[in-house]
Amino acid sequence: MIIFTALIFITMAKKVHETKDNAGFALGKENYKLMAIGFAIIVIGFILLSGGGSDDPNVFSEDIFNFRRLTLAPIVLLIGFAFEIYAIMKKPKDN
Repeated sequence: MIIFTALIFITMAKKVHETKDNAGFALGKENYKLMAIGFAIIVIGFILLSGGGSDDPNVFSEDIFNFRRLTLAPIVLLIGFAFEIYAIMKKPKDN
């Protein structure tokens, strides 16, 4: 009985040691760099989307309908989100 218990303990210790070797971040270093780039693209898209308001609430401003806010900013946002998906799905390199 003591030998059996010792064998179980040794087996469990090996499994714990193996999981510590495999423990770490879910993605590779390159994935996190790509995610940071994608986040920056998204922030740029939201900055392009902002503005166009009027200081006087009684005056309507046509600036909200310009090319930058209506076309460019949404395209930049979609590119940023697509880049984020790519960064997450990219298989990390084995070192």
